[in-house]
Amino acid sequence: MLVLALDTATPAITAGVLALTGSGPRLLAEQVTVDPRAAGELLTPQIHQAAEAAGIALSELSAIVTGVGPGPFTSLRAGMVTAAAFGHALDKPVHPVSTLDAIAAGARAEAGLLVVTDARRRELYFSAYDADGRNVTGPRVERPDVIAELLAGELAGLGITQVAGHVAAQHADLFGLKPLDADYPTPLGLLRAAESALGGAPAPLIPLYLRRPDAVEPAARKRVSPA
Repeated sequence: MLVLALDTATPAITAGVLALTGSGPRLLAEQVTVDPRAAGELLTPQIHQAAEAAGIALSELSAIVTGVGPGPFTSLRAGMVTAAAFGHALDKPVHPVSTLDAIAAGARAEAGLLVVTDARRRELYFSAYDADGRNVTGPRVERPDVIAELLAGELAGLGITQVAGHVAAQHADLFGLKPLDADYPTPLGLLRAAESALGGAPAPLIPLYLRRPDAVEPAARKRVSPA
């Protein structure tokens, strides 16, 4: 089974081709560029480059896996629309996975794990995982100090000792956790996060924004008194 894995919910633009066999997933080729402003222009070329490096035609794919965030509106949408377009053109199922779950699956932590990514506005997207890798919080968005309080409170029983994600190192001391070298979702992590769903009907492609967009409708114009 050949699978195309994509994600643009973090600053990394990720595309990879993998083979899923009886012995587990195997990476055939990947293309990754860290550039938060270039998802729309780089993802499609990277898909073709990964397929060429893997020595396959895109028509040979069995499925597509795409990260659905949480992440910024523009870059996340670019990845999801691209995945949907390729799925439609190739008549292949497109399976959504949480980007945070993909990072956790790629990190392969041996104890409880926290995954955090930048949500801007001085906030973080996060999910917490128990020692078996199960997501026990679902993706949420909070300030770093609130997450630290949760780690000391309702999440204390999970045995979380490590933190992953591209902003993990800068918050590790606040959280009292060891940062892992697992900054972004990898193609292997994306496939591992989606593996149990492959072969069945894919879930709807719904982006995990977690909050309303920054853009708002303009207010009514102010009345200007004549001079």
